[in-house]
Amino acid sequence: MDNYAQLLADLTEAGALGEEWRGAFERAPRSAFIPDTVWIADSDAATGYRRLTRAANPAEWWALANANDVVVTQVDDGTDDGPGVATSSASMPSLVASMLRYLDVSEGHTVLDIGTGTGWTSALLCSRLGDEAVTTIEVDSAVAAEAADRLAKAGFAPTCTVGDGLAGWTGGAPYDRIHSTAAVQHVPPAWLEQTHPGGVIVTPWGTPYANAGLLRLVVGEDGEPSHGRFVGNVSFMWMRAQRPHRVSGPTRGPERRSASPMDPDLALEDVNAAFAIGIQVPGVRYEHAWDESDPHGTYRMQLSDGGESWASVRYSRWDAEDAVHQSGPRRLWDEITAARLWWLEEGKPELIRFGMTISPDGTQAVWLDQPGNPVR
Repeated sequence: MDNYAQLLADLTEAGALGEEWRGAFERAPRSAFIPDTVWIADSDAATGYRRLTRAANPAEWWALANANDVVVTQVDDGTDDGPGVATSSASMPSLVASMLRYLDVSEGHTVLDIGTGTGWTSALLCSRLGDEAVTTIEVDSAVAAEAADRLAKAGFAPTCTVGDGLAGWTGGAPYDRIHSTAAVQHVPPAWLEQTHPGGVIVTPWGTPYANAGLLRLVVGEDGEPSHGRFVGNVSFMWMRAQRPHRVSGPTRGPERRSASPMDPDLALEDVNAAFAIGIQVPGVRYEHAWDESDPHGTYRMQLSDGGESWASVRYSRWDAEDAVHQSGPRRLWDEITAARLWWLEEGKPELIRFGMTISPDGTQAVWLDQPGNPVR
């Protein structure tokens, strides 16, 4: 049994790959869609990634192509002088299988696949539903061209387009299903407008604080809200137009200093806590920083809302009177601690207990357990 066949057998045995999709995975092997050049995380490299080519390292390349792991296929939007941020990838096969299962397609359904990437997901959809049922859109013209070439060589011919996936694609609308392989902070109204009532949208969804949810949304009738649940914990690259802001430095104006009422480690206790906190602190993003002169004593979480508010909390001696610094109209660390307290009071709900309602005007409301229990 070759490595890819073993991967599919393992996924099937684990319950990640159902029989309804097994044939599609066999007919569209992942390796046919992995570029000859990929990127490997490497702490010794200046950008944190090293280039790996199929020609120079065939054994390592094939091991990556047939592994149940992410393969980074682009960094820094394809530029050569970026900071080393992964911007395109081939997702974990088990996660691809899970998302396709939640899409719940049937013969005759049409699908808009947003974020073509390598083209593998589009190939799987074509294999299951037929070429004419699949439209795929990619914002990066170079990535799109390479994917279209790989799809054609593998014998698949979906409708391939280049454009901003947030706008959907009216050419094939309305669709029965929309499948996104990039995360959003706000589900675009265009996706709802381009999906048949009763149709399904599956997309990664997150906040600047926690990019963590997989949303399965059922589109409402015209003039009615759409409802969905978060069905899993995933972390995907952001839609380019919805990437969160960079964490800024201290803002101008008076700075308030205080002790922290909780250990900062608890603000990221687990994905469930982070997800619940992120919902309640709109626009807030964090990063970790330290001073080289004293990494342990100065290690801290820095927060900003992309506007005028900023905060910093030190991990060491977090209960000292100078551990927390806050400035701007919002007290961001106070918001974080209050949000976590709410999560505790609710019994530490898991991510999959949350859901979302989208009103006809596009307003998003996240709720706990049922639509009648919105999270503030």
